[in-house]
Amino acid sequence: MVSSASGDRQETPPVAPVGGRRKQRVSMADVARLAGVSSQTVSRVSNGHPSVVGSTRDQVLAAMRELGYRPNSAARALRYGEFRTIGVILFDLSSTGNSRTLEAIAAHAAAEGYAITLIPVAARTQDHVMGAFTRLGELAVDAVIVIMEAHLLDSVSFTLPPGVHVVMVDSDADDRYSVVDTDQADGARQAVEHLLSLGHRTVWHVAGPAESFAAERRAAAWRKALEAAGREVPPVRHGDWSTESGYRAGLELAEEPACTAVFAANDQMALGLLRAFGEKGRRVPADVSVVGFDDVPGTADWFAPPLTTVHQDFAEVGRRCVQGVLDQIRGGRHSAPGTTLVPTRLVVRQSTAPPSDSAR
Repeated sequence: MVSSASGDRQETPPVAPVGGRRKQRVSMADVARLAGVSSQTVSRVSNGHPSVVGSTRDQVLAAMRELGYRPNSAARALRYGEFRTIGVILFDLSSTGNSRTLEAIAAHAAAEGYAITLIPVAARTQDHVMGAFTRLGELAVDAVIVIMEAHLLDSVSFTLPPGVHVVMVDSDADDRYSVVDTDQADGARQAVEHLLSLGHRTVWHVAGPAESFAAERRAAAWRKALEAAGREVPPVRHGDWSTESGYRAGLELAEEPACTAVFAANDQMALGLLRAFGEKGRRVPADVSVVGFDDVPGTADWFAPPLTTVHQDFAEVGRRCVQGVLDQIRGGRHSAPGTTLVPTRLVVRQSTAPPSDSAR
């Protein structure tokens, strides 16, 4: 379950009927009487305790549904020391990577019996992030996952609240916090080496925004791979992850006769490249090869032509984030510094080919 705001969950609140009198709140004792069990058994069912036999559990759940009973998570938190809720702070929900990562976090949290409370942050400043932590503290969460694709944690003035169970995603805080990230550098290396292995003299690059750690790492790895191969490093074009920015870069690159291969920092910018090259009469892959980065299921393989791209395992990133905060919660410890990298892999489709004889 994902919520964007949440208070302490209460047992079923009184309901005001048409006549104006309020119904009495349904209690655990009411459920116990209807199910013919003890209140302790109802408590165990509410908290997912494995000691309750199946038939009794079904009986209690049926009584809960009939009475409209909801467990009081605030009371449970006081008793067991947890709210079973994970807060997620992020800057940009429209980003493909962020939205896919959030989807995976929500799915894995639900599988562990945890809900998600989402706090979007409008501005990339310490005050805004600290304000998000304050709001999450008021909403009662057990841990926080921060999806922070921006230069903020490298600021010497930035600190997270002490004692918080936290895992960072896509950040540069490996010396202070627990970080989970895709192996950006290795993915970019695979893209460049694939294009060079086809016979292209060099590889041009359309990078993501300068403030993005992911874009920075992919661009650095692109440059390093070219230098390691002794190839010329062309001037980089910068986009903002959008298809439109890829299209604008593509219009420029289409005027470069020496450009026969392009690595785009994400699939949406690669899509813009395909559009621009098509309008300028540059055939893909006959005249120019294009590689993207993301491989969102059901997207890259439907491009025209189907896109060669670097696959990110968003589901695994989400799983490791959830597991990281749960390990901290269950182990009674706090964030251990260090970065866990999730491997990437190149998926070769029809947007790449050897350069034409004239290009060679």
